[in-house]
Amino acid sequence: MPRYWLFKSNPSTFSFDDLVNHKKTGITDWNLVRNSEAQGRLRDQIERGDGVLIYHSSTNPLAVVGTAVVVREAYPDPDDPKWSVVDIRAWERLSQPVTLESIRVTPTLAGMELLHRDQLSVQSISVHEWRIIREMGCAEPLS
Repeated sequence: MPRYWLFKSNPSTFSFDDLVNHKKTGITDWNLVRNSEAQGRLRDQIERGDGVLIYHSSTNPLAVVGTAVVVREAYPDPDDPKWSVVDIRAWERLSQPVTLESIRVTPTLAGMELLHRDQLSVQSISVHEWRIIREMGCAEPLS
């Protein structure tokens, strides 16, 4: 059974559009994680087929802007083997970004790790949270 995650990305470094257009495949190694707890999640918990919300941090507004799917489980980062990466493929664009503020005021999302541990770059989310955010953002499959 797939798990669900929220991956944070600074869009000035690597945006959802960068993922969509990456090497014309929409697949990239997610090498943006340098926190030990987040690295542990990449190595030990994330599996092929898991769903990912892509969250733009360090921008205005802070928001979930798209979804992706894990296509390869953790392996050593080719640029720095002491770290791990996973491969993800862009899946859906949210036609309406789901802002941090809208998440905060949605009672059914009150338990999200994002609201309590905002600095962690890889966060676990429930299937219920996954569905609500995709509905709020009117998720549209990429063509």
